[in-house]
This record gives sequence, C-alpha cells and structure tokens, in this order.
Amino acid sequence: MAVELQAENRDNLKSSYTREVRVAGRVPAIIYGYNVDPKPVAVDSGELLKTVRDEGRNAIISLKVGNDSFDVMLHEYQQDPLKGELVHADFYVVNMSAEIDVQVPVVLEGEAAGTKAGGVLQQPLYELSLRAKPNEIPENITINVSDLEIGDSILISDLRDGKNYEILEDENTTVVSILVPDKQPEEDVNELTEEPEATEETNDSEE
Repeated sequence: MAVELQAENRDNLKSSYTREVRVAGRVPAIIYGYNVDPKPVAVDSGELLKTVRDEGRNAIISLKVGNDSFDVMLHEYQQDPLKGELVHADFYVVNMSAEIDVQVPVVLEGEAAGTKAGGVLQQPLYELSLRAKPNEIPENITINVSDLEIGDSILISDLRDGKNYEILEDENTTVVSILVPDKQPEEDVNELTEEPEATEETNDSEE
C-alpha cells in the first residue's frame, strides 16, 4: 500500500517565491511521468525525509495535490552540500502495471562461519539492479551468510529464486565472499623475531 504525502501547487516559478518556499520548510518539486504533464509542486521537507527514511527510496508514494492523487516514486533529489537541506525533488509518476528498473540495497544477515575462523568478509555489491512492477519492488535483498566458510562466495546466480522481480546483474558477479586471511610468511616472521648472535670471533676481529 502506497504511503500518502501532501503537496501543494507551485504556480509561481519566480526564484524569489522559490526561496520563500524553502524558507517555509517546503521543497520545490516537479511531478512528471506516465500520462502526466510536468507539474510544479511543493512538499514539506520534514515529511519527505521521514517518508524516505521509513519507507526507502523505492517506496510508492500517493502524492496528494488538491483533489488529485498521483502514484509516484522519488526519482531524484538535490541537497545543499553545506547545510544538508533538500533544495529540489523529482517525483516520477509510475504505471503500476508496468515493470521498471530500480536499484535495491543488499543487506547481509548473520555472522559467517568463515569470519569466526579468521576469514575476511568482502562485499563487492551493496546494491542490485532489479526489474519489477512498482508494488512488487522489495525494500532490500536480504542474504544470510551464516553458512559461508573461508573460500565460499555467493553469486548473482545463487539469488535467482523465482521472486516477483528480475535481477539484471550478470549471473557470475560475486555479491559476497569470505577471503583467506592475509598471513605473513613464517620465514619472514622468524627473521623479524630472531636476534642476531654475537660471536667471540666477530668481537675479536673488531678489536
């Protein structure tokens, strides 16, 4: 079920009015996409941030503008690099019956057996490219790594399990692996810890 967010029309596009919108705690935004002409709006900055934090970047938002309602996704947003405040947002109206391509975060679950034995967990991919209908996009892809031993890995091909989405990554791409720990060769360790022996013969020659 889509989460609701209120917006208001933003008919005045002058920069002076846009500044007033931001000062009032709202974010200038644009609605565009499926069967919709671009429509300038403004949304409450705090409510938008809360929605993204609670529901994730790929959440379907029912954006209310007057008597109209749009099923949208937050396509992009801009932040002030110094203040961290939102300065603009793009809402993309989606066709709920058509598949779209999105990026979904990877979440690892459990503690790998290999790391307990001294191995090093490596995660090359933190997001996966998926294709799914808007209301079937998972919040994240959870991978249980508890059974992974040193030298084991999980590939994209291991994740194809008939869910309501298609993973677009190459099947041979590694998502997570347990590497052999780096160890200093024994001879090097011995060389570092072995103290040089001072012989009488050496001392005599120095005298």
